Amino acid sequence: MKNILLFILVFVNGFAVPDNVLTRFKIPEGYHHISAKPGSFAAYLQSLPLKPVGTQTKTYRGDIARTDVYTAAVVGLSVGNHDLQQCADAVMRLRGEYLYQQKNYRAISFNFVSGFKCDYVHYANGYRYSNDRWVLKAKKDHSYPAFMRYMALVFSYAGTLSLEKELHPVTNVDELKAGDVFIHGGSPGHCFIVMGVVENDKHQKQFLLAQSFMPAQNIQVLQYHSPWFSMDKRSDILYGELIAKNYLRRFD
Repeated sequence: MKNILLFILVFVNGFAVPDNVLTRFKIPEGYHHISAKPGSFAAYLQSLPLKPVGTQTKTYRGDIARTDVYTAAVVGLSVGNHDLQQCADAVMRLRGEYLYQQKNYRAISFNFVSGFKCDYVHYANGYRYSNDRWVLKAKKDHSYPAFMRYMALVFSYAGTLSLEKELHPVTNVDELKAGDVFIHGGSPGHCFIVMGVVENDKHQKQFLLAQSFMPAQNIQVLQYHSPWFSMDKRSDILYGELIAKNYLRRFD
């Protein structure tokens, strides 16, 4: 499973920068972006390159996804060749990628539905999963391909049920930020991740959302009439009922 990042350059103030959610989408009138702290998960999400305008969302098999009608943009990350990177998996992929780029290896850890803690350090040190325990079977390997094999393992045994338990409830929705997750654990359950937030002078917020789906597909930035969503207005997008404060969670 290879990581494919496709950079589309746009020009801002005369300088070429990769096209991302900050440059692609027009801010609603009267609103301004909420800045992300440099080096944060929010900043990482906002800097992710997007594929060219008009790119369709496709499944891991290469066919057009049934969710393509909701595509505002497609994130330039690979989906792989197996039906693994679904909704919760896409959120964990984004979080894992961020921490891996930060070389914060000890923070890369996700629980399986069984409750087993699958941490990246064990995997990178050559341990392999077997019946909810680690068994030393390989040499140390911190390479990116090995990291992606670790993520594939996570995708196989984790899901919305386990991820929802790991995330922390957001008690103050006025502090909504990129990287927050709307999630309902279940079989299958579903989740969305916030990619960017704007606010007006009344502190009313709108936000960009991304998701994967079943079968596994590209991570897509969503739209329903507009790419900007709000908790004050129900959306008829699939699982739109989850875009509400009682489903809002955060990694840290």
